[in-house]
Amino acid sequence: MKRYLIFAAVGPLLGGFWLLLTTTYQSGYWTDTNAAEVAKLFKVFFTTLQYSYLFGILPALMIGAVDDILFHVKRIGPALRVLLVGIVAFVASELMYGSRGPDSGVVQFVLYGLVGFIPGTVSSWLTHKYAEEQPKPVTSS
Repeated sequence: MKRYLIFAAVGPLLGGFWLLLTTTYQSGYWTDTNAAEVAKLFKVFFTTLQYSYLFGILPALMIGAVDDILFHVKRIGPALRVLLVGIVAFVASELMYGSRGPDSGVVQFVLYGLVGFIPGTVSSWLTHKYAEEQPKPVTSS
């Protein structure tokens, strides 16, 4: 249960922020930027945060389910699981967002893929760190 709570809390937050960064980069917003423009970006992020959670919680829980499935495969270690979850999230977000806008190419492919990769890997790492049962050390008497 902790796994899904972590994915639901962290995924839409990081994914929404990275999606905002990607769309602003694609629109040319970062060509001439000062501190006031960066402050405006954060204001937009915090005002649209509710929509990030509204539209991002279901995909985050789906990636959490992938992480949960891979957790139960005993041959897959934590590092490989974090990487596999990130790859699945990268592909899923690229398929979902990759055809947005008039641009196409490697930069758009990577940026929209990172919208899923970053929250997927961070959430998977946090579940490994805080939500999994850690084995108790064996003490010899």
